[in-house]
Amino acid sequence: MIQHKKLTLVLLAITLYTAQSAAQENYTLNQVLAKTKGNNPVLKSIGFNTDIAKSDVITAGLRPNPVLNNQTLQLAQSSHFAPDTKFYQPQNRQVWWQLTKPVALTNQRKYKLDVADKALSIAGKSYLDAERNILLDAGDKWLDAWYNKVTLDLFVKAKQNTDSLVQIQQIRLKNQVISASEFTRTELLSIQYDLQLKTAEQNYRNALQNLKLVMGADGEVSIDMQAPVMTMVLAAELDSIVRLSLGYRPDMQIAQGNIEMARSNIKLQKKLATPVPELGAIWNPQNTVPYVGFFATMELPFFSRNQGEIQKSKVELQQSEQSLTALQQQVETDVKNTYNTYQINRQTVDKYKDILRRSEEVLQSVKYAYTRGGTTIIDFLDAQRNWYDTGKMYYEALYNYHKSYLQLLYATGLINQL
Repeated sequence: MIQHKKLTLVLLAITLYTAQSAAQENYTLNQVLAKTKGNNPVLKSIGFNTDIAKSDVITAGLRPNPVLNNQTLQLAQSSHFAPDTKFYQPQNRQVWWQLTKPVALTNQRKYKLDVADKALSIAGKSYLDAERNILLDAGDKWLDAWYNKVTLDLFVKAKQNTDSLVQIQQIRLKNQVISASEFTRTELLSIQYDLQLKTAEQNYRNALQNLKLVMGADGEVSIDMQAPVMTMVLAAELDSIVRLSLGYRPDMQIAQGNIEMARSNIKLQKKLATPVPELGAIWNPQNTVPYVGFFATMELPFFSRNQGEIQKSKVELQQSEQSLTALQQQVETDVKNTYNTYQINRQTVDKYKDILRRSEEVLQSVKYAYTRGGTTIIDFLDAQRNWYDTGKMYYEALYNYHKSYLQLLYATGLINQL
């Protein structure tokens, strides 16, 4: 009777948990990645870097302001005033008005704009690379939640199988078909599954909270267990995947953009070595006598000709080229390793599918034989544990397979396309 009440409570808890899950919004892996793109708080913060780079483009395109200069000289002693004049009258002062403007004669503004435009492009690629990393994190958290859910379902099924057997064992013990120790062994297994089930439920809830955080979701979320995890068809040839990665990965595009910006910066620094003259006109009334003049000033490049910045820009170009070479080698290695792991995990899953099917058949057969007295409790418990261990290893293999698929999308840069 006590065991019957326990079974009823467990089934009620499972029913309530299932009803709560139904009220939540189910997310596939692709839906999680799509929502993360738009709602992740860290990604939103990184997005402002692009706006900052746009502001730098505006700054680079601005032309220098004209400069207005005024100098006023006033006679200080009244003995020198013009006849019949007062202190404030124009006959007793000289005024200098000068309007000038820096004039860049070597397209410096053009090259400043070119460098700023390339920096803006790099900022956009940097955002995509940050998005790639955050999407991998979101995908991993979805897979963690998925794995905790299938583990929870495995515990529920094992618990149900054991509890149904406990009910049968109660009747058999009452009819003195089995011993008390044999019933106790079955009951202890049910209690173990009950404890593990509670832990699995909490692990699943924790995984959903972590997923909710990275998604930037407001309401409760849950995992869509019916939709396929892997939706993108990958090229079969490793060489094709490597070539695809070199073109798709944002960090490769950033490295190439750094080279282009470094080349533009060399041109800019060479142009900045040319002095910028400041030209303008002068209006100079002296004691009411008007004078008109021309103003020009320019730095003489005897010592400073921007040599340091020119040399620095050349070294930065070499550094960018070396970084691209190193990154290309790293990308090729990452993609090859991830691809090989993906292939191994796929083969492992295929093998475990057959093992799981056979272990379940064995469990049902042994359970049927045991309830009819055709075998011992030890055989049943061994079959139960073998089925459970095989199921857990199968889901671990499937988890690793899905994870290697996600890692391959990350390594190739295709994760941004989901």
